[in-house]
Amino acid sequence: MNDAALAAVLIALDPAGLGGAVLRGPPCGPRDAWLAFLRRRMAPDAPHRRLPPHAGDDRLLGGVDLVATLAAGRPIVARGLLAEADGGCIVVPMAERIEAGVAARLCLALDSSEITIERDGVSARWRTRFGVVALDEGIDGEAPPAALLDRLAFRLNCSDLDLDETELPRSDVPPGAAEVPDALAEALVSAALSLGITSLRAPLLAVRTARVLAALSGRIVADETDAAAAARLVLAPRAETIPAPPQQDTPAEAPPSSAPDGDGDSEAREGPPADIVLEAALATLPPDLLRSLQDGSAARSASATSGRAGSARLGSGRGRPIGTRAGQPRGGNRLALVDTLRAAAPWQAMRGPAARESAGEAPGRIAVRAEDFRIHRLKHRTESATIFCVDASGSAALHRLAEAKGAVELLLARCYARRDQVAMVAFRGTHAETVLAPTRSLTRARRALAGLPGGGATPLASGVGTACELATAARRQGRSPTIVLLTDGRANVGLDGVAGRDAAERDALEAARKVRAGGIDALLIDTAPRPHAFARRIAEELGGRYLALPYADASTLSRAVEASTGRGR
Repeated sequence: MNDAALAAVLIALDPAGLGGAVLRGPPCGPRDAWLAFLRRRMAPDAPHRRLPPHAGDDRLLGGVDLVATLAAGRPIVARGLLAEADGGCIVVPMAERIEAGVAARLCLALDSSEITIERDGVSARWRTRFGVVALDEGIDGEAPPAALLDRLAFRLNCSDLDLDETELPRSDVPPGAAEVPDALAEALVSAALSLGITSLRAPLLAVRTARVLAALSGRIVADETDAAAAARLVLAPRAETIPAPPQQDTPAEAPPSSAPDGDGDSEAREGPPADIVLEAALATLPPDLLRSLQDGSAARSASATSGRAGSARLGSGRGRPIGTRAGQPRGGNRLALVDTLRAAAPWQAMRGPAARESAGEAPGRIAVRAEDFRIHRLKHRTESATIFCVDASGSAALHRLAEAKGAVELLLARCYARRDQVAMVAFRGTHAETVLAPTRSLTRARRALAGLPGGGATPLASGVGTACELATAARRQGRSPTIVLLTDGRANVGLDGVAGRDAAERDALEAARKVRAGGIDALLIDTAPRPHAFARRIAEELGGRYLALPYADASTLSRAVEASTGRGR
């Protein structure tokens, strides 16, 4: 049985203990076949739930059953999806886009194995143990929340889901009954460290996998074969570094390990358990992963995106729903009718006919008070505005301007789909000027940038101040601004236009502090041939990131800007 099928079998045996799996790749036939295989391997009565998009707390955790409460005249609590999944699995579609709050609730339930609610006048607690299958369809660096991934034992790629449904021998050993010797547990921890895995959950999941593998084979004690398979399934996909080859210090005549109650099919191995486990993990690293590890780019950020999508903002007028809150339906707030009725339902017995009559309410109707009102909470992504503030002074200005122009054009070519804008401020001589107002028009940008001159002194304070004004205006218009400052840090003209390095540096630092005080995201790119100390100090006062790219071309600069500003606040 291949690893994809084996992972499904193990999850079916112990979904809660192993956490589950993440399937990386777009929707496809092999992914559907794997999910169907998992469901067939699970117990017939095991629940199989699918997490709906934008699930609220009432659906996820449980809450007042409105219909039953009104019919019974007393609060009736209904279980949520997490409690309903007890003993089975929850499939999370498009896991790379689930809300942080939903991921946190999933993680808490996986850790505590229970659901507790105390709201709307009711309280309840349910025991629940389930596994999660996260479907990761992310592109351009998108990924599910790292906290959720950390709790799932297996990471599978949809392109490698060729199922081998070889029937396994039946075993009467429960998954949790097998034991892992201390030497094998230490070997798994050592292998995790050698592969650069810093999370403690990874070796714990590997130990749990070895136990289930042993139970699957009918053994009550795991052996080196089980530990090696666990390292291959759990640790290898999490590898962050390539360890040095294990040293061959052990004599060749070292006694081979033997597995009690083994089935005779496992291959005899020699050497320390740590070396055997690590070799098993290394042997399964795919060539492309090895290359990416050597390039230092294996880890995929859990929050990185291909561009900056803007800040997430809460509002009542537009956006997608993320729940409800107590409030009055006015000023653009929309009444959440069902949630309002659900909040009022537990109090109907106390709001009997006499109470309704005294309150002037018609008999026979649901009594709703002002404190029961619930309004929708909506969240939407704002447009982002990237403001390039370019040092156009000095003899090397033509090179910097060419790089900045090229970077702006590359970003503009991708900005339409992300609904962001780009602007440019250039400073030289005695002042700064806005050479490109915020725009998404590539034609307009090229026309404005074509005749931009260079040379002269460096009025850094004026450039930063002008960029700050643009960013403040963009924020007033509902956008999320970012200032990208390209300079060598050699300020020599103050805000008053008078030459003088000391005054120029003081004014530049004061302008940078205003950017930080305004809460504006910033990135300083030091274009000097050698990193300049004052440029780094400006970055600190901006409260932003510092990047030294003295020889960056337009493509490198564009990638650096997107990588540095991709984590929208």
